[in-house]
Amino acid sequence: MGETLFISDLHLSPQRPALIQLFIDFLEQRAPAATQLFVLGDLFDAWIGDDDDPLPEVRAALKRLTDRGTRCSIMHGNRDFLLGRRFAWATGCHLIRDPCLIQLDDEPTLLMHGDLLCTDDLAYQRFRRRVRNPIVQRLFLWSPLSKRRRIAASYRQRSGEAMAQKPDAIMDVNSAAVSRLMRRAGVRRLIHGHTHRPQDHALELDGLPALRQVLCDWTDDRGELLVHQAGTWRREPWTANGAGCTR
Repeated sequence: MGETLFISDLHLSPQRPALIQLFIDFLEQRAPAATQLFVLGDLFDAWIGDDDDPLPEVRAALKRLTDRGTRCSIMHGNRDFLLGRRFAWATGCHLIRDPCLIQLDDEPTLLMHGDLLCTDDLAYQRFRRRVRNPIVQRLFLWSPLSKRRRIAASYRQRSGEAMAQKPDAIMDVNSAAVSRLMRRAGVRRLIHGHTHRPQDHALELDGLPALRQVLCDWTDDRGELLVHQAGTWRREPWTANGAGCTR
């Protein structure tokens, strides 16, 4: 069976050309060796609608990847939850729900972006419920692009200021929420991003061992992927020259 790759939290934007090139190199050089690529949210730092395409080079690179036979599934994050059908059609990617249950080697595995697990951040959870409302989204997408850009820029600024004032603990996952969702899904493996705290967390769920694997956020010169192949798991770096990867 071929490889399955998991990445998240790239936060691509026109202001970070080195990161864009790092990701395109990954799509051209590393990802084609895999059967499946999962992007678990926040591929883009902002997405204000499919009628605005700030990074056509990324869209084109994703299309080349899917045309070569690698299936690419993208989950909405807290920054790019307005990715829609037009983007999926243009890239050949598939948009998947959060959470999403998959099977790997007959093992059920739960995939999430991760923000739903941060239940201690009550203000963010209220905001999330509001902006994920289909009516609110429809009204936003009907607004002129210029207005949407101003709203997005204002949100990023206010979000950064709010995060700077919050304790670190409140922005991490809630362990009870993790156990509850894993139990409900009937899984003992959870993979997510969002928190930018990559680590494998061993836990016990109803007396049985379980694992929560947190994906790495990408920087301008380094990323990381979680790789599954033939029942084995490993973390693999991806750097500007591709160094450190195992093919």
